[in-house]
Amino acid sequence: MISEQDRSFMEYAITVGQCARYWSAPNPPVGCVLVKDGLVIGEGFTQPAGDAHAEVMAIEAACNVRGSDAAQGATAYVTLEPCSHQGRTGPCVAALIEAGLERVVVAVKDPNPQVSGQGLSRLREAGIAVEVGVGAEAVEQDLAGFLLRMRRGYGRITLKTAASLDGCTSMASGESQWVTSEHARQDVQRLRAESDLIVTGTGTVLADDCRLTLRSDALPLSDDDKTRALSYPPTRMVMDSHGRTPRDAKVLQGEPTVLITTQACEHPAPTIVHRVRANAEDRIDLADWIAFLRTQTYNEILVEAGPTLSGALLQEGWVDRLVVYQAPKLFGNTARPLATMALDTLSDAVELTFTEVTRIGSDLRIIATPLRRGQE
Repeated sequence: MISEQDRSFMEYAITVGQCARYWSAPNPPVGCVLVKDGLVIGEGFTQPAGDAHAEVMAIEAACNVRGSDAAQGATAYVTLEPCSHQGRTGPCVAALIEAGLERVVVAVKDPNPQVSGQGLSRLREAGIAVEVGVGAEAVEQDLAGFLLRMRRGYGRITLKTAASLDGCTSMASGESQWVTSEHARQDVQRLRAESDLIVTGTGTVLADDCRLTLRSDALPLSDDDKTRALSYPPTRMVMDSHGRTPRDAKVLQGEPTVLITTQACEHPAPTIVHRVRANAEDRIDLADWIAFLRTQTYNEILVEAGPTLSGALLQEGWVDRLVVYQAPKLFGNTARPLATMALDTLSDAVELTFTEVTRIGSDLRIIATPLRRGQE
């Protein structure tokens, strides 16, 4: 029987799990809370790949304070089904069973085929009561990137852009610094920190010589979250149809950057060059790019690009989430649009539904989801 107390403790487990979003990939940022006699006795969240999962961290936290049998008869609230297979760490179900849990409340069944209900079955076979579905809607959003990757083969693609009130991203000259306020730019840093991969186009690289890195002084995070984010920065990727990215571009310096191109070209390490097919317009075939993403383990993919790549992604249906930082400015009819798309009729329009509109400093952050995502 699900109670309001169950919902309350699951909400807390979700909050605990969010601490892992900056470093858990390719694993999901799971949270776990152990409760006994109505009190939280231990909590934990997913550690970096190869280290302990949330359930083990919560059990260890309880035992460190209350002794080795602290979890005996307790209830665990876990945002995702505990794993049941041996990977770089042992199966979490074994740790829960050994700890003597009486009940396990799970928000979402893990679609990973290596788990997919097996963890729940093993818990029940061990005589542990299992409830599934508490807080599912919130966790589906919280773990969206991982869940999408498990269900369709590649993670969530978020297209981020900064635009004026009349939907423009830069002046006709290309001038674009700064469209939005410092508060909005700090929020973009947070969005980057939550991502596993940041993608841009070569046009943006040539125009801005961007780094696509995290700025410690601009990250609006707690000290602990900032440490986690800076310790595990996202991978960078440049979409460069014709191999025009200069070898000394800032985005190619430091940590390895993936260069996606249709041309045979060479770049010294640490740049990683991956060649894909060209489409009819002699640009990167986005379906072939997605095929490459299916071979990778990125859960959250953030695209920060100009109107050409943004338009292609939107028009072909590859965007899962659109994040627009909109400034109270008007750029006029000669300015460059948010997305370049040749649409002839209203029926061709890319339709979206607003999921969030938030004031960020003097700007708005608009989050919208395309209604038609024909690509899987």
